[in-house]
This record gives sequence, C-alpha cells and structure tokens, in this order.
Amino acid sequence: MKTLLVIPLAVVLCLHATAAESTPPGRPNIVLLLSDDQDWNGLFTPMHPDMPASQSDFYETPNLAKFSTQCMRFSNGYAPAPVCSPTRISLLTGMTPARLGWTKAAPLQTGHKLIEGDSRKSIADNEVTFAELLHRAGYATAHFGKWHLAGGGPERHGFDLSDGDTGNRDADAFTDPNPVDIFGMTDRAKAFITAQAKAGKPFYLQMSYHALHLPENAMKASLARFEAKTAGRIHRDPARAAITYDLDTGVGRLLEAITALSLEKNTYVIYMADNGGGGGGGKGGDGGLRGGKGSLWEAGIRVPFMVRGPGVAAGSWCHQPVVGYDWFPTFCRWAGVKEKLPEKIDGGDLTPLLLGKNQPIQRRDPALLFHFPHYQGDAPQSSLRDGDLKLVLFHEDNSRQLYDLAKDPSERNNLAETRKDDAVRLEAKLRASLTEAAAKMPSPNPSYDPAQVPETRKGGKADKGGKRGGNTPNIPEP
Repeated sequence: MKTLLVIPLAVVLCLHATAAESTPPGRPNIVLLLSDDQDWNGLFTPMHPDMPASQSDFYETPNLAKFSTQCMRFSNGYAPAPVCSPTRISLLTGMTPARLGWTKAAPLQTGHKLIEGDSRKSIADNEVTFAELLHRAGYATAHFGKWHLAGGGPERHGFDLSDGDTGNRDADAFTDPNPVDIFGMTDRAKAFITAQAKAGKPFYLQMSYHALHLPENAMKASLARFEAKTAGRIHRDPARAAITYDLDTGVGRLLEAITALSLEKNTYVIYMADNGGGGGGGKGGDGGLRGGKGSLWEAGIRVPFMVRGPGVAAGSWCHQPVVGYDWFPTFCRWAGVKEKLPEKIDGGDLTPLLLGKNQPIQRRDPALLFHFPHYQGDAPQSSLRDGDLKLVLFHEDNSRQLYDLAKDPSERNNLAETRKDDAVRLEAKLRASLTEAAAKMPSPNPSYDPAQVPETRKGGKADKGGKRGGNTPNIPEP
C-alpha cells in the first residue's frame, strides 16, 4: 500500500513483545471473530493492564480469558463506528464510514433540530473487499452469521461460502440449544476449516456472531447460572451474562477445532466487537468509559481487541490506537496479495506492531476519524483521536470537547478551554478530514419545533433538544 502520510512520532510502546522476522510466515490462515454490541470491559479478562474496571465483574468468559493470555491485547482498539453495519462495511473495504457514506444502521430520525446526514444501506458491486483480494490470491473464504450489508450477500463480495444476506432478525428463531445460532455457526465453521486443512489450502474465516443480540434466547442453563449469581457493580444483567457465556462457549469450541487440526501455529485469530454495548447492566455498566452504543464517547467505539498468531508474543500488550479498518491492509499483507490496493484505503498495516516493533502505524492519516451525524445515543457528532488527544464536535451548536485519553479515559475533564490551541488545531483537522472524505453532514431542520417531542424510531434515544447525555460519565460510584 502506498503511504501518503507518515506518522512523525510513535504514540505508545508495545509492551513485552519480541520482534520476530519482519514478515509473518507465508500463506497463514486468518480467522476473524466479530461479536455484536459488546462492551470494552465485557469479558472476564482485562482490556488494560492497569485498569481493574476494564474487565467484567459479573460475566464469565473462561475460553476468551484463556485465549487472551495467548494474544497481544490492544487497550486502545476501536470499532470504526458506534453501530453495526457501518463497522462491517468499513472492515471489508478498509475505509472509514465517513468516506463510505454509511454511518447508521437504524432508520433516520425526524423532528430534531438537525436533519440527520444521509446513510446508505447496501454494499455496491464495485466496492473492493479484502475477501475478493484474498480469494483471487488463492484463499478459500467463508462468512458465517450476520452480514447486514445487503448487496446480494457475502458470496457476491468475495466469499465462497456464507449464510446468505442475513441481518438481525435472522437470529430470532435460534433458541436453546442453539442460541442465536452460535453453535450452528461453529459447526459450519469447523466443517469449512477441516475441508481446507485436508486440501492444504489457506483460508479466511469470518464469524460474525449475532450475540450479544437477543439475550432472551440464551441457554436456559446459562440464564439460571447468572440468575443465581450476585450482581456486579459494573455488570448485573443475567440474560446478557448468559448470552455472553454461550458466545464464549462457541468461541471455545472453534478454538479447540483449530488446535485439533494442528492449524494453531499458522493461523491468526482476531477477536473484536462491531461496537460498544454501553453496559448491559444499567447505570455504570460501562465501568469507567463514558457513553455507549450510538455515540462517539469511548464506550461506544472502544471494544475488546485481541490477536493471536505467528510471531505474536503471548501475553503481550499494545497501547497504540488501532481500528477495525486497519485489518484490510494487514490481511492483504499476510495473504501476499500482489494486486494494488484501492487508492483511498484509510487503514494501516498492523503487522509490525504484532511482531513487537516499536514503530507508528502508517495510514493515509495517522489520526482516527469517527463520524456519527445522527440521533441515537446522543446528538449528531464527529470525533478525531490524534495521539492521546480526542476532540468531540457536536453539530447542533458547533461546541467542542477535548480529552487526554492517556490521563482521562473516562472523558471526565474537558480541556477545550484550558488547551485552546489544541482544541482549535484538532477541530480544524477534524473538519478538513470530513471534507476530504466527502462525509454526509447533518443540516438545519427548517421545520424544527422545540416544543414538540421529536419522533423516535427504532434504534434512537437521544434526549429532547439533543443534550450531550450529560457531563457526568456513566461510571460506578465509589
């Protein structure tokens, strides 16, 4: 991939990793495990070595806890968007949702101060996915579970095998003993990787789990387990704990199959979520991160992010900010793709970080751009993370908030007034990034009546008048 802008400074050291060779072994297998609506602290394993609240105090995930010790964990791993389908197309194409013009999954809302920015709902035939490039490079490719991108389904966009053009509702029918098809997906995945192992063919497998949707579909035994358990301060919902436990069981079975087929040494396994969940347990559920799904506060976009594979030091940590659209160039490098990658890819190759090299990621722009011009978890907003600094811009009144995430991951202390130069600089950079990406922007609503309660459709819950969700982060009281 041609680098248009080189990061001038390393952001944070990747700890404890040992640099191996400069490139991974040829033709590795790649498995992406993508959960749905999962909190950054939604596993019983920490996502930051120095933050106790970065792991759940109620959920149980023994298989993912064991897996995490075999991985490099990224404490600053981000989903490209705070909702599902924009993240999914961003992963596949390597571009930000802002550039793609796909920023919301739920229907647009009306009656607010601003008219939401437009958002499309279908992947186009001319959009290049990494699955297509890997397929042409000789990989077998499979996608099981939630697609949610229309466009004819996965098999029209680079996958040999899939469950079709699926969405949220396709999980409804799957209950105990196969909640939201977790175990059915696992069986199909095991059959796929077994066939490729016998054929000696490298593969890409994407497991797009429906969980944590439909917690009411969890195994009855799992639900009983958590109904009998004392609630935590961070998490306390037995049904959500049960579906998390069932997901962990399905992941464990697939990891066991990879080991049984002797594929572990030449297979990268990635675990991440499509967006944050916002707690799942009510007040204080995000355990130190502010906000939740549908907003650009940290709990909406920072997610579990772990990688195991060739050259990746077990038990290692990296604190450099990474994002889901970085996987496009990374996967292409691992697969030895010779084709020229699309010109406007926003992601950067993570291989050097995973091999323990202390060097910055080379992206088109080193800063991470997030754009959500919608009413859902909050009012329309955009944000930019540049190093440790994060600027959040609210489009209703053009107000801005600035945070130093290294010192203040909970986004408690707004620095916009005390560090005005940084706030002005980052706002200018953010606006320039949105313009360069031709992002769809919200616009004034000429029919807005503040005396009327805005219409709220499925997926939206912004306060009347577009309040910021308050200045107090949703964290447990001491």
